Amino acid sequence: MVLAISLFSKEGIHWIFRWWHVVFGVCWIGLLYYFNFVQVPAFPTMEAAHRNGAIDKIVPKALWYFRMAAAATAVSGIIMIGLYANVYKYNYGTAIYMGSLIGLVMLANVWLIIWPQQQIVIANARGLLEGKPANPDIGPVGRKALLASRTNAIFSIPMLMFMTGAQNYFGQSDDLGSKRFVMWIVVLAVVVVLELSALGYIGGFDGPLTKPLAAQKNILHIGGGVSVVLLALWFILAL
Repeated sequence: MVLAISLFSKEGIHWIFRWWHVVFGVCWIGLLYYFNFVQVPAFPTMEAAHRNGAIDKIVPKALWYFRMAAAATAVSGIIMIGLYANVYKYNYGTAIYMGSLIGLVMLANVWLIIWPQQQIVIANARGLLEGKPANPDIGPVGRKALLASRTNAIFSIPMLMFMTGAQNYFGQSDDLGSKRFVMWIVVLAVVVVLELSALGYIGGFDGPLTKPLAAQKNILHIGGGVSVVLLALWFILAL
């Protein structure tokens, strides 16, 4: 009885949303990695008919779970912060909010870029299966979706660093105090540069920053490099 009552307490409700925040997040990021590390490299090796069949039958379902998991992750996270806004302060809150910022940019990429472009890709594949001519704009459309997905995969690495380290590392370090704004400036700069590059606003869709984003091998290189730099900066500021 005590356990049942405690589940309906503020603490219990917060824990339930944290639990499902992790479940939804695993689904979202898991599918993100599936698209980037499995599906995208595999499709060019398939025969056209088989590839279009997979785009018609598999991709829409995978994208549905992808979109819903992304939205549910964001909503559950916002509810958690709303329940205990007063504890999301100092270093712990700074790390959580930085991870949340990156996550919300990723959410926007899912719903405003990846999904609209993929709808066109899916429609084109279905048309080809029906014997219709290919969409002449399918190349740029696919590239926009690819760049947004690659950027999200890169973003996921520092985002998860902040989220998983908020309590066990960042929250335990000396309070950054007024130096917190330095972290915010750097994080915002990284997010803006990577996002604008993915959108083609820096050098176009084949610019010097965009090409590295499109390469699968650079997901871990760029995402890991950004994470190391941000972690080192936090450590320096906390000294």
